[in-house]
Amino acid sequence: MSSARRGIATEEMIQVAKNEDVTIDYLTHKIANGSVIIPKNNQRKQEIKVVGIGKGLKTKVNVNIGTSTLYQNIEEEITKAQVAVKYGGDTIMDLSDGGDLDLIREKLLDAAPITFGTVPIYQAYAYGVEKYKNPLNITEDDFLNAFEKHAKDGVDYTTIHSGITKDIAKRILEVRRHAGIVSKGGTITAAWMLKYEKENPYFQHFDYMCEIAKKYDVTFSLGDALRPGSILDSHDELQVAEMINVSRLAKRAHDYDVQVMIEGPGHVPLNEVAANVRLAKSLIGEVPYYVLGPLVTDIAAGYDHIASAIGAAISASEGVDLLCYLTPAEHLALPSVEDVKEGLIAYRIAAHAGDIVKMRDKAIKWDKEITKARRTLNWQRQIELSINPEEAERIHNRNGQHDGNNVPCTMCGGACVYIMLPQQRKYEDKIEEQNLETTINNERIS
Repeated sequence: MSSARRGIATEEMIQVAKNEDVTIDYLTHKIANGSVIIPKNNQRKQEIKVVGIGKGLKTKVNVNIGTSTLYQNIEEEITKAQVAVKYGGDTIMDLSDGGDLDLIREKLLDAAPITFGTVPIYQAYAYGVEKYKNPLNITEDDFLNAFEKHAKDGVDYTTIHSGITKDIAKRILEVRRHAGIVSKGGTITAAWMLKYEKENPYFQHFDYMCEIAKKYDVTFSLGDALRPGSILDSHDELQVAEMINVSRLAKRAHDYDVQVMIEGPGHVPLNEVAANVRLAKSLIGEVPYYVLGPLVTDIAAGYDHIASAIGAAISASEGVDLLCYLTPAEHLALPSVEDVKEGLIAYRIAAHAGDIVKMRDKAIKWDKEITKARRTLNWQRQIELSINPEEAERIHNRNGQHDGNNVPCTMCGGACVYIMLPQQRKYEDKIEEQNLETTINNERIS
């Protein structure tokens, strides 16, 4: 952010501008005013694929992985990280709260050469369990030390629950919520404040944290500790009060040249999804908005990647910049490797569907190419262009499917529309001929 405000285009900016097909002037201006971020810790040891997140750029997808207090398998988490990279995840978050967190984070940083995020309060929680045998016995310094440790270790962005204050925590006891507080970080922080009658260290010492973030070039993801855990709690006073706080904190971070994005809700009924994005944007301005889902119903256990992808697509179309995926295991268990894959693919579809609305001409190039492949019965090309080519090929080749191109699939067989009316297959050629003729005529006129 500091470089952009001085008119200096860094290597990361140049790469993102190329990937997004925007001018470097556009990008540096947006980074300077905080509406685009490129999270990249200056301590990151390996080369990574940087991404831009924000206004005028493609919607990005984040993948959550990590151990729990009940199940730790580092090799499995490494495989999940590799799957996230293979199937096109833009960012990844290590949400581990069980096992050797330092070792897990080190291994996953190596396994995922993409933008990497963490939640430092989980480190403080684990430290409390290890040292004090009680996570609520941690001190203010433990909160802050956990954040600084992650910054030193090379993490590109961190979720910081700094919007939940002591006053809001007290209101939690008075406001009746159907699902309570479902954020682990928010619950830990709220319980600590209520136990000691102290202010949230991540709120009270926010300026100090900005200094640390600037030193290592760590991006803040200002967390939604009070996000609704049921559609019945959507947009209650707790959620909105926290959002107002983080919108103010974002401006303070910008004063330090620290990049910021703001996190949004988890459960929102369908008719409130667009309103949520508009409300958030009215408060936070053009600061990148990052949402979990949102889930548009609470009854889809086992299929929450689908229920939430519906909300994610609407959110993206309304201006959300980063989508945090959900998997089929949400609310049920720690995700498996296959769950990670299925959740990521569902969210890449949702992100692209939103981009068709936000940036139609750029986004539909992919759709145009695959449409031509379908119309011309070019199966090889259609499979290559699919969101998951492996699965598309597996389905296409089952049930005695004919090999090669220019033949129908087993759905329609001889009744294939592109065989019965072959003139349809020449549509693109005619359009190209017309465009070429128009271009030639315009050049003659010039």
